[in-house]
Amino acid sequence: MPLAEAAGGILAYSLRVGDRRFKKGHRFSGDDLALLADAGMSEVTVAQLDPGDVAENDAALRLARALVPDPEAAGLRLDPAFTGRVNIRATGPGVIALEAGAIHALNRVDPMITLATVPPWQRVTEGMMVGTVKIISYAVPESALTRACAAGQGALIRRKPVLKTAGLIITQTEAMPPKPDAKAIKAISGRLEALGMSLADTQHVDHSAAAIADALARLGTDLALILTASATSDVCDEAPAGLVRAGGILTRFGMPVDPGNLLFLGSLGKVPVIGLPGCARSPALNGADWVLERIACGVPVSAEDIAAMGVGGLLKEIPTRPQPRDGPRRD
Repeated sequence: MPLAEAAGGILAYSLRVGDRRFKKGHRFSGDDLALLADAGMSEVTVAQLDPGDVAENDAALRLARALVPDPEAAGLRLDPAFTGRVNIRATGPGVIALEAGAIHALNRVDPMITLATVPPWQRVTEGMMVGTVKIISYAVPESALTRACAAGQGALIRRKPVLKTAGLIITQTEAMPPKPDAKAIKAISGRLEALGMSLADTQHVDHSAAAIADALARLGTDLALILTASATSDVCDEAPAGLVRAGGILTRFGMPVDPGNLLFLGSLGKVPVIGLPGCARSPALNGADWVLERIACGVPVSAEDIAAMGVGGLLKEIPTRPQPRDGPRRD
């Protein structure tokens, strides 16, 4: 449009005039347009807001505030708006609880109003981005923004760790010489530290139900972890049997996540008990991480929850695995 009519317009394309560079999305002032006129220009391509439109930065911030109305309580923070975007970040460790249905509804309101998030129950650390609001166009209608804000109200929250300490029981067999299993202890300690927890006790015991039951009784931690020298085969194997013998409850044996199939979950009184698969000796992601992270943050994990982990549960292969899932080829 002619320069005389472009005041307040939003520049559609980046533009260089002499030594001055105007970025896409710049809102023109009278002085800006005078500079363009002095350079011999007579028109410029701009976007203009309709009555009732909300500019991109204002719209992005409103939607982010609807998603996280109380950032401190939600354990999240909102970055300043820029180019129609507001990033949402964690203010500490934990897992992200989100309302997937609400987010789907929000993203169906208007293609120009979008929210992208991490997957449900993603473990996060301080400063990690968990979601980004992006208004694609320069502005969106007030009516659409209002509907999107209502659909996504309070849909994001960080569940903070509530457990502080963990105890680790490592079993040994007669066929294996006694050793501290330093690699496993280091990997498990790292997982706990990422959740603000500490490994307060480590016990090496015989690979028997009786020894495991006795060790569980001795632990005085918020969480009990069991790592066996020999892979757990079924619910009657030594580690699950040790939990039951100690008076505990076995909730689930086996999970549809690979690596991580041989996990079991239970409880001894109020203390959650996780039987770790052998792949937990590696720091690489495995199914046990998905269970441990939720439990540490006070999120209940049922047998049904574990059964539902199969979709997306085919994780990256661990090179040190004794039996890789890609076996030898058959001609």
